[in-house]
Amino acid sequence: MPLRSAARTNLVDLVIAQMESLISDGEWQVGEKIPAEPLLVEQLAVGRNTVREAVRALVHTGMLEPRQGDGTYVRASSDFGAAVQRRLRRAGVLEAYEVRASLERDAARHAAERRTDEDLAALRTALAERGRAWSGGDTAAFIDADVAFHRTVAEAAHNSVLAELYGHLSDALRETLQSVVGAPVPDSVRHQLDAHEAIVDAIEARDAEAAEKAVLAHLAEGMAALRDQDADADISEANHG
Repeated sequence: MPLRSAARTNLVDLVIAQMESLISDGEWQVGEKIPAEPLLVEQLAVGRNTVREAVRALVHTGMLEPRQGDGTYVRASSDFGAAVQRRLRRAGVLEAYEVRASLERDAARHAAERRTDEDLAALRTALAERGRAWSGGDTAAFIDADVAFHRTVAEAAHNSVLAELYGHLSDALRETLQSVVGAPVPDSVRHQLDAHEAIVDAIEARDAEAAEKAVLAHLAEGMAALRDQDADADISEANHG
């Protein structure tokens, strides 16, 4: 979508609103660099100072992130998402993972009650992609596929607030997922193929209780791995103290 010319009195607010729309609509995606300042000035038909003020405001909310000598990147898809990420950066890894567990439990239960045939097909596709990523041995691709699978579960719950919150949370939890995948535990714990198949099977059967139990079972293994890592770190610190 091309940027519309902002020709009203409160230009900064209008430019901010347009940029927010480009981000929330996915035309400027999280992790991508936004157009350079001269191009924004040309597309918006506003002054350089107006563009700078708008960008500065979105940096302040956490939606944009300036990188010295490189440009400005999209950091979050909404100011709400940026607030979630700021809070998670102050939280412990295990605390954040426990919040994830609560959201995924409710998402799975609602998905079992509300899923459509299209949702089920999307879940099967996401599950297969997760398996392919694991077989390929690419950790980053596997984490992306795992996040995509759980987002698909959240979307199948048909609760827009839950889906949005989970989306922002999962973006901020990629480092946590890396910790779980990289933990010194058996591959069955890191992959958890059976557990994820059980989630989809329960959603397909519209068995809300089984879906919730399957989610909690698979997340319990992840939390155990994180607790073990914390314990090992404490022991190491004590030995070198």
